[in-house]
Amino acid sequence: MPVLQQLRLDHAPAVLEFERENRAYFAASVPDRGDEFFAEFDARYAQLLKWQAAGTDYPHVLVAESGEVVGRVNLIGVADGSAELGYRIAQKCAGQGLATAAVREVRKLAAAHYGLTSLRARATLDNPASHRVLERNGFVAVGELTLNDKPATSYICELR
Repeated sequence: MPVLQQLRLDHAPAVLEFERENRAYFAASVPDRGDEFFAEFDARYAQLLKWQAAGTDYPHVLVAESGEVVGRVNLIGVADGSAELGYRIAQKCAGQGLATAAVREVRKLAAAHYGLTSLRARATLDNPASHRVLERNGFVAVGELTLNDKPATSYICELR
């Protein structure tokens, strides 16, 4: 089973490979990051590490035994005891329960290590797997919205 790790500088090459390898797969359910993301990857990655150091974001990666990154699970926009949860799992690992396990682990970290009291998440209606991951981890649907021009559901998870 891959190990959840807080993002580090030495993860950068594996994260870039993960994003490149899964670009088309991710673009089927979320907007493509665009060529600019890849062209400016080093600067964006450095910014993620700065936000992590400042405590405004907590990015994580799922690292396989081989050192390959097979997922990302992020807590972003940390404020007032809450953060937005986002995650991506490699296509070759989809459907194996990895997202559910990773979100469960990040939930525990959010409460115990980062001192958060709630998490927010959103998922488009055409992504039922993401809804299942959230619901299996105690997230409750609290509203409807439009996300990336698609109907979506917003969720909240109280951690305490």
